[in-house]
Amino acid sequence: MGKLRVMVVDDAAVMRRLLTAALQNDPGIEVCDTAPNGRIALTKIARSVPDLVTLDVEMPELDGLATLREIRKNHPRLPVIMVSASTSRGAAATLDALAAGASDYLAKPSEVSNLQQAIISLRQDLLPKVKAHCGVLAQPAPTLRRPRPTSRQPLVSSRPFDLLCISTSTGGPNALAQVFQDFSRPCTIPVAIVQHMPPMFTRMLAERLNGIGGPLSCVEAADGDIMQPGTAYLAPGGRHLTIRRGGQGQYIARLQDTPPENSCRPAADVMLRSAVATGAHILSVVMTGMGYDGLHGCESVNDAGGRIMIQDEASSVVWGMPGAIASSDLPHTIHGLDQLAGDVERQLAQNPLAVA
Repeated sequence: MGKLRVMVVDDAAVMRRLLTAALQNDPGIEVCDTAPNGRIALTKIARSVPDLVTLDVEMPELDGLATLREIRKNHPRLPVIMVSASTSRGAAATLDALAAGASDYLAKPSEVSNLQQAIISLRQDLLPKVKAHCGVLAQPAPTLRRPRPTSRQPLVSSRPFDLLCISTSTGGPNALAQVFQDFSRPCTIPVAIVQHMPPMFTRMLAERLNGIGGPLSCVEAADGDIMQPGTAYLAPGGRHLTIRRGGQGQYIARLQDTPPENSCRPAADVMLRSAVATGAHILSVVMTGMGYDGLHGCESVNDAGGRIMIQDEASSVVWGMPGAIASSDLPHTIHGLDQLAGDVERQLAQNPLAVA
């Protein structure tokens, strides 16, 4: 297999240089072309035949969203990673682009005066995304701490579920929107969500999910929130979401700045581990995402008698996180995205108090 060919599209010359340096640090990747705006990029794609395009959100002539729509008309399967500033405007435009068919997104370094540090940051964030979307095998998931039973069929439990925990990453914003749209009945247990995203992006995502208007509402979690039934608490970018037990059977969201786990903060493993420690009976749903965050957390959920559901490969943008569960011996069930909300509702309906 030859080198992966990436086109870099950005109106800022310094960002083009930084992205090029970060990409070409990997011997398996070459920057086959660059462009300062979307209009020029569209004329170059046919000639350069890239395997992937990085696309700035805000550009003159033709901005990233308009360029993306044109790319999708003529190159529907070409992976496109949006590159955005970590601002409200940039986050909103990135979510629009994901809804319009972008494969992934990347937040620009907040400080580019230190060029070497900016390149290192971009390399850590961008290279795994490029390889995942171009079908290059990622690092395999770690093995679990001890041998698991050979049966993958989940145990049936009549104990009521106390918490619904959802973990996702690449492809998650659109997948979460689908689940929120598909919920048909009020859920009377709290929901905790980890979506790997930087600060500002998670706030915008929570607002969009809440604006869907279905029976499940959504907020970006704040430290000390008493988690209400029927509300989803989305971990804020850059902070771990943990769950603590309060009085009168309440669950309390607590935010932590402890080190990243699985190169992620927020991390699903942190959320799931803390939820298990409360003694709650947990329904854990692992959706589309790169990497294997959530694997060890789901092991804890299983050991505590909870249940695990994962999104199927066909409907996942990247089958990393759910694929790690599928490759383990943890009991789990596999669900298509279009059936996931209904299947969750049926699981919760086993307890007459869980779904009104």
